[in-house]
Amino acid sequence: MSRPVLYLAITNHGFGHAVRMATVASQVQKLNPDILLVVVTTAPRWLLESYIEGDFIHRLRAFDVGVIQSDSLTMDLGATLESMKEYCQKEAEIVAGEVNFIRLNKVGLILADIPAMASTIAQKADIPCWMMSNFGWDFIYQAWGDDFQEVTHWLRSRYEKVERLFRLPLAEDMSSFPLLEDVGLTGGNPRYSCEVLRDKFELIKPKEKTVLLTFGGLGLEAIPYENLASFSDWQFITFAKNAPDLPNLLRIDGHSLRPVDFMPVCGKVVSKPGYSTFAESLRLDVPVISITRDGFAEAQILLDGLRNYGYHRIVNYADFFEGNWDFLKQDAIAPLTNNKLDKNGTEFIAQEIVNFFSKS
Repeated sequence: MSRPVLYLAITNHGFGHAVRMATVASQVQKLNPDILLVVVTTAPRWLLESYIEGDFIHRLRAFDVGVIQSDSLTMDLGATLESMKEYCQKEAEIVAGEVNFIRLNKVGLILADIPAMASTIAQKADIPCWMMSNFGWDFIYQAWGDDFQEVTHWLRSRYEKVERLFRLPLAEDMSSFPLLEDVGLTGGNPRYSCEVLRDKFELIKPKEKTVLLTFGGLGLEAIPYENLASFSDWQFITFAKNAPDLPNLLRIDGHSLRPVDFMPVCGKVVSKPGYSTFAESLRLDVPVISITRDGFAEAQILLDGLRNYGYHRIVNYADFFEGNWDFLKQDAIAPLTNNKLDKNGTEFIAQEIVNFFSKS
């Protein structure tokens, strides 16, 4: 009997979507190692392997562009629009290739985050398409005016065909999808104890003076690292390859460790608005200091969610890049609501996938 095959289609945008999909894939593998994972993304294999411990097929394909960016905040809307128009025009060609692959490999289910074209692939291959996300690309593009309306309509017409959407917390309405199911936060779990990390990296500063700086896969070129000189008795941790050599800045090299592994030893996470960083911090109850981000509709929803559910401090763009970082010395603000977010989204989605294959 052939193995059940799960096709995981990931939007071609940064690392966050790949991270949250990889956490679900890893949990599926733990629940049922017989399910073969086909992870379809241009994200690097090392990133996927940092979450998925077992074997999987990495299929290098892209179905959309997300937003073309030079770093984690700087967007090129003109290039984004032109690239998305090309994907719309090439849809039939791309879909045909994927349908052939799916039929040849007997794929039983598509889970997508959140390329709209995946629904067309599923329809042509005659298999179900489920999706997971806290936003659809139509929500992002519609805010950018008339030039994007044709692409926005194309996206909505595909999202309308999705059979099941797992709507993550910190989400927009996602009204383009016919069947919504609210689930909990997704994210990875730390692999090492605080004691192991402190010993290995000689982290001797108290937790309240240990800070993780993380700004997504694209990073930020203009981080004012010179401000760290004013915090000589603090410990900062970064995964940024372009970070300078400073006595109080630990740069993590290699791919076996992830930001989520260091969150428990940190008193604060400093970040841009990003679902995966926010979600993993919220799952671990680590306070987040986030800069603002203009022009990207998801950002305000994420910041509002952070204010409501997590210990936080929001820093405006100018204060972060031009100020002295005194915000680090201020206490985090308590959540504005007493409501608690469910933290088991990864586990729930994975179990639903396993259940699907057990019935088919």
